[in-house]
Amino acid sequence: MEHSRKLAALLLAIAALFASACAVALDPDAPAEDAGDAASQAAQTANALTSNALTSNALTSNALTSKALISNALTAEALSGHPLTAEALRDPAARTLLKYVAGCALPAGEGFTVAVGDDEFSFPGELGLAASWGEEGGACDEACRSWVSGCVLARVNYLGHRVSISVRGDRKELRADKGERAAYPRREATYYGNIFAPQRRYHACLPPEPSSLVRSCGPSLETCAIQVAGSCGSLCDAPNSDGSFPNCRGKIRSSSGKLIVEKTPNPGSVTVFLMDD
Repeated sequence: MEHSRKLAALLLAIAALFASACAVALDPDAPAEDAGDAASQAAQTANALTSNALTSNALTSNALTSKALISNALTAEALSGHPLTAEALRDPAARTLLKYVAGCALPAGEGFTVAVGDDEFSFPGELGLAASWGEEGGACDEACRSWVSGCVLARVNYLGHRVSISVRGDRKELRADKGERAAYPRREATYYGNIFAPQRRYHACLPPEPSSLVRSCGPSLETCAIQVAGSCGSLCDAPNSDGSFPNCRGKIRSSSGKLIVEKTPNPGSVTVFLMDD
């Protein structure tokens, strides 16, 4: 029962996280879009998480510090086996965030369906960055949390608009073929952090070329929900052949109040490329 209450509390907080004035554009119950050719699936991912959703008051609830979600398998049995969890999923906002997490973690063609009352809601996989989380007895370890966090942060959109983006990183699931690289030539930023940590970290770094983050931050970097830590050239390892920056570091505040670069890199660094304007 205690486990059920922790899991339910997590999902209820997730619902509150997305209950903001600026609605998320993605309909969590709409049919999934065609993922296209597997070699170019990275280009097919859409982004519509709103910035103000990340900074809602629900973040003070400590919801994501609970191990109720990440220490259990991302399956229908684990989520719907508890009455309190099923009740939390009645809120469409909770289903929206869970759908993004599932899309980042599970491979295309996999996923799960949860019954909520007389309705059923599907949570399809898309990119497969933490496939083992969806297996029986699975859990989300440190690498899983890093890659899922980078993927979710890469899909933030200031206005909640759906935009096709190419997400690339040091994973075979994020390899972009020649056609995808040609279709999405404009490097926007690299996203990384940990949305599951007690002190959540939402980071981005900018590429050397002129850049802004209008898609994810809106008109001002200063008020962005994601902390822009600086240049990817100084915070990450040398870029991969596809232009993505691996192992990026964020900035944290020291005991003296100064911002210092993290010592430990984030393996789940995800670089977003856009189409030309």
